Amino acid sequence: MSAVNITNVAVLDNPSAFLNPFQFEISYECLASLKDDLEWKLIYVGSAEDETYDQLLESVLVGPVNVGNYRFVFQADPPDPSKIRDEDIIGVTVLLLTCSYMGQEFVRVGYYVNNDYDDEQLREEPPPKLLIDRVQRNILADKPRVTKFPINFHPENNEHEEPAPPSLDDSTEPKQPLSSPDFPPESNINAEEQTLPPVSSLGSVEN
Repeated sequence: MSAVNITNVAVLDNPSAFLNPFQFEISYECLASLKDDLEWKLIYVGSAEDETYDQLLESVLVGPVNVGNYRFVFQADPPDPSKIRDEDIIGVTVLLLTCSYMGQEFVRVGYYVNNDYDDEQLREEPPPKLLIDRVQRNILADKPRVTKFPINFHPENNEHEEPAPPSLDDSTEPKQPLSSPDFPPESNINAEEQTLPPVSSLGSVEN
Protein backbone atom coordinates (compact mmCIF):
# COMPACT_ATOMS: atom_id res chain seq x y z
CA MET A 1 0.00 0.00 0.00
CA SER A 2 1.26 3.46 -0.89
CA ALA A 3 2.34 5.68 2.00
CA VAL A 4 1.29 8.78 0.03
CA ASN A 5 -1.91 9.25 -1.97
CA ILE A 6 -2.91 12.22 -4.09
CA THR A 7 -6.49 13.13 -3.17
CA ASN A 8 -7.03 16.05 -5.54
CA VAL A 9 -5.30 18.21 -8.15
CA ALA A 10 -6.94 21.50 -9.16
CA VAL A 11 -5.60 23.21 -12.28
CA LEU A 12 -5.53 26.97 -11.65
CA ASP A 13 -5.62 29.80 -14.19
CA ASN A 14 -6.90 27.62 -17.00
CA PRO A 15 -7.22 28.32 -19.93
CA SER A 16 -4.28 30.69 -20.00
CA ALA A 17 -1.73 32.26 -22.29
CA PHE A 18 1.02 29.88 -23.40
CA LEU A 19 3.68 32.06 -21.74
CA ASN A 20 1.95 32.22 -18.35
CA PRO A 21 3.19 30.07 -15.44
CA PHE A 22 1.49 26.76 -14.67
CA GLN A 23 -0.28 26.51 -11.31
CA PHE A 24 -1.63 23.37 -9.64
CA GLU A 25 -3.20 23.11 -6.19
CA ILE A 26 -2.22 19.64 -5.00
CA SER A 27 -3.84 17.85 -2.07
CA TYR A 28 -2.42 14.61 -0.71
CA GLU A 29 -2.48 12.40 2.35
CA CYS A 30 0.42 10.71 4.14
CA LEU A 31 -0.43 7.42 5.83
CA ALA A 32 3.05 6.92 7.32
CA SER A 33 5.87 9.25 8.30
CA LEU A 34 8.79 9.31 5.87
CA LYS A 35 12.41 10.24 6.49
CA ASP A 36 13.00 12.11 3.24
CA ASP A 37 11.12 14.78 1.29
CA LEU A 38 8.79 14.18 -1.63
CA GLU A 39 9.97 15.40 -5.03
CA TRP A 40 7.34 16.85 -7.34
CA LYS A 41 8.10 17.47 -11.02
CA LEU A 42 6.27 19.03 -13.93
CA ILE A 43 7.32 17.92 -17.43
CA TYR A 44 6.16 19.36 -20.75
CA VAL A 45 6.24 16.99 -23.72
CA GLY A 46 7.59 19.07 -26.58
CA SER A 47 7.28 16.45 -29.33
CA ALA A 48 5.39 13.22 -29.79
CA GLU A 49 8.25 11.75 -31.84
CA ASP A 50 11.34 12.89 -29.93
CA GLU A 51 11.64 12.91 -26.15
CA THR A 52 14.73 15.13 -26.33
CA TYR A 53 12.28 18.01 -26.73
CA ASP A 54 10.73 17.28 -23.32
CA GLN A 55 11.29 20.08 -20.80
CA LEU A 56 11.48 19.75 -17.03
CA LEU A 57 9.61 22.88 -16.02
CA GLU A 58 10.04 22.64 -12.25
CA SER A 59 11.22 20.28 -9.54
CA VAL A 60 10.53 20.96 -5.85
CA LEU A 61 11.13 19.09 -2.61
CA VAL A 62 8.26 19.11 -0.13
CA GLY A 63 8.67 18.03 3.48
CA PRO A 64 8.76 17.01 6.24
CA VAL A 65 6.45 14.12 5.48
CA ASN A 66 4.47 13.23 8.58
CA VAL A 67 1.12 11.50 8.91
CA GLY A 68 -1.70 13.83 7.88
CA ASN A 69 -3.34 15.73 5.03
CA TYR A 70 -1.49 18.39 3.04
CA ARG A 71 -2.17 20.95 0.35
CA PHE A 72 0.12 23.30 -1.56
CA VAL A 73 0.26 25.28 -4.81
CA PHE A 74 2.85 24.05 -7.28
CA GLN A 75 3.90 26.77 -9.74
CA ALA A 76 6.17 26.27 -12.73
CA ASP A 77 7.44 28.44 -15.55
CA PRO A 78 6.03 27.79 -19.03
CA PRO A 79 8.11 25.81 -21.53
CA ASP A 80 10.77 27.67 -23.48
CA PRO A 81 9.25 28.00 -26.98
CA SER A 82 12.71 28.34 -28.51
CA LYS A 83 13.33 24.70 -27.55
CA ILE A 84 10.19 23.47 -29.32
CA ARG A 85 9.74 23.18 -33.05
CA ASP A 86 7.16 25.67 -34.34
CA GLU A 87 5.07 22.90 -35.86
CA ASP A 88 4.82 21.21 -32.44
CA ILE A 89 3.62 24.27 -30.50
CA ILE A 90 0.17 24.53 -32.07
CA GLY A 91 -1.93 21.43 -31.43
CA VAL A 92 -2.20 18.80 -28.73
CA THR A 93 0.56 17.74 -26.37
CA VAL A 94 0.94 16.22 -22.90
CA LEU A 95 1.84 17.61 -19.48
CA LEU A 96 3.12 15.23 -16.78
CA LEU A 97 2.93 15.84 -13.04
CA THR A 98 4.98 13.28 -11.10
CA CYS A 99 5.89 12.57 -7.50
CA SER A 100 8.91 10.56 -6.34
CA TYR A 101 10.40 9.42 -3.07
CA MET A 102 14.14 8.78 -2.79
CA GLY A 103 14.43 8.77 -6.57
CA GLN A 104 11.51 6.36 -7.04
CA GLU A 105 8.54 7.68 -8.99
CA PHE A 106 5.32 6.35 -7.47
CA VAL A 107 2.58 8.41 -9.11
CA ARG A 108 2.14 10.19 -12.44
CA VAL A 109 -0.74 12.39 -13.56
CA GLY A 110 -0.93 13.08 -17.29
CA TYR A 111 -2.96 15.85 -18.89
CA TYR A 112 -3.68 16.65 -22.50
CA VAL A 113 -2.91 20.27 -23.40
CA ASN A 114 -4.46 21.94 -26.43
CA ASN A 115 -2.49 24.93 -27.75
CA ASP A 116 -4.12 27.22 -30.29
CA TYR A 117 -4.42 30.87 -31.24
CA ASP A 118 -6.72 33.02 -29.13
CA ASP A 119 -8.34 34.56 -32.20
CA GLU A 120 -10.68 32.78 -34.61
CA GLN A 121 -9.19 34.43 -37.68
CA LEU A 122 -5.69 33.35 -36.65
CA ARG A 123 -6.96 29.81 -36.10
CA GLU A 124 -8.54 29.71 -39.55
CA GLU A 125 -5.62 31.40 -41.29
CA PRO A 126 -2.44 30.73 -39.27
CA PRO A 127 0.32 33.27 -39.98
CA PRO A 128 3.48 31.98 -41.69
CA LYS A 129 5.52 32.92 -38.60
CA LEU A 130 4.32 31.67 -35.23
CA LEU A 131 2.92 34.39 -32.94
CA ILE A 132 3.73 32.87 -29.56
CA ASP A 133 2.21 35.75 -27.60
CA ARG A 134 -1.17 34.97 -29.21
CA VAL A 135 -1.09 31.27 -28.36
CA GLN A 136 -3.41 30.07 -25.61
CA ARG A 137 -3.16 26.76 -23.80
CA ASN A 138 -6.07 24.76 -22.46
CA ILE A 139 -5.32 21.93 -20.04
CA LEU A 140 -8.03 19.24 -20.10
CA ALA A 141 -8.26 19.26 -16.33
CA ASP A 142 -11.28 16.95 -16.20
CA LYS A 143 -9.58 14.19 -18.18
CA PRO A 144 -6.33 13.28 -16.40
CA ARG A 145 -4.71 9.85 -16.55
CA VAL A 146 -3.39 8.64 -13.20
CA THR A 147 -0.77 5.90 -12.96
CA LYS A 148 0.67 4.45 -9.73
CA PHE A 149 3.93 2.53 -9.45
CA PRO A 150 4.92 0.23 -6.56
CA ILE A 151 7.99 1.45 -4.64
CA ASN A 152 9.65 0.82 -1.30
CA PHE A 153 8.83 3.76 0.99
CA HIS A 154 10.95 2.34 3.83
CA PRO A 155 14.18 0.96 2.32
CA GLU A 156 15.92 1.41 5.68
CA ASN A 157 13.89 -1.54 7.00
CA ASN A 158 15.61 -3.83 4.48
CA GLU A 159 19.21 -2.88 5.26
CA HIS A 160 19.82 -5.86 7.54
CA GLU A 161 17.59 -8.36 5.80
CA GLU A 162 18.77 -11.17 3.56
CA PRO A 163 18.05 -10.54 -0.13
CA ALA A 164 14.78 -12.07 -1.24
CA PRO A 165 14.99 -14.92 -3.73
CA PRO A 166 14.41 -13.93 -7.35
CA SER A 167 10.82 -13.96 -8.50
CA LEU A 168 9.04 -13.38 -11.77
CA ASP A 169 8.76 -9.70 -10.83
CA ASP A 170 12.57 -9.41 -10.72
CA SER A 171 12.92 -9.76 -14.48
CA THR A 172 14.41 -7.03 -16.60
CA GLU A 173 11.03 -6.29 -18.17
CA PRO A 174 9.39 -3.06 -16.93
CA LYS A 175 7.00 -3.68 -14.08
CA GLN A 176 3.36 -2.92 -14.74
CA PRO A 177 1.91 -0.01 -12.75
CA LEU A 178 -0.65 -0.70 -10.07
CA SER A 179 -4.27 0.20 -10.59
CA SER A 180 -5.09 3.78 -9.69
CA PRO A 181 -6.74 4.52 -6.35
CA ASP A 182 -10.38 5.47 -5.90
CA PHE A 183 -10.34 9.23 -5.47
CA PRO A 184 -13.12 11.04 -3.58
CA PRO A 185 -16.14 12.07 -5.69
CA GLU A 186 -15.28 15.74 -5.35
CA SER A 187 -11.84 15.21 -6.83
CA ASN A 188 -11.27 16.36 -10.39
CA ILE A 189 -8.90 13.44 -10.94
CA ASN A 190 -10.51 10.49 -12.65
CA ALA A 191 -8.83 7.39 -11.31
CA GLU A 192 -8.21 5.77 -14.67
CA GLU A 193 -5.31 3.43 -15.29
CA GLN A 194 -4.76 4.21 -18.95
CA THR A 195 -1.78 5.11 -21.07
CA LEU A 196 -2.08 8.33 -23.04
CA PRO A 197 -2.27 7.58 -26.78
CA PRO A 198 0.37 9.13 -29.02
CA VAL A 199 -0.12 12.85 -29.44
CA SER A 200 0.52 12.54 -33.16
CA SER A 201 -2.69 10.46 -33.52
CA LEU A 202 -4.88 13.25 -32.15
CA GLY A 203 -6.42 16.27 -33.73
CA SER A 204 -7.61 19.33 -31.86
CA VAL A 205 -9.11 18.33 -28.53
CA GLU A 206 -12.34 19.92 -27.45
CA ASN A 207 -12.78 20.74 -23.81
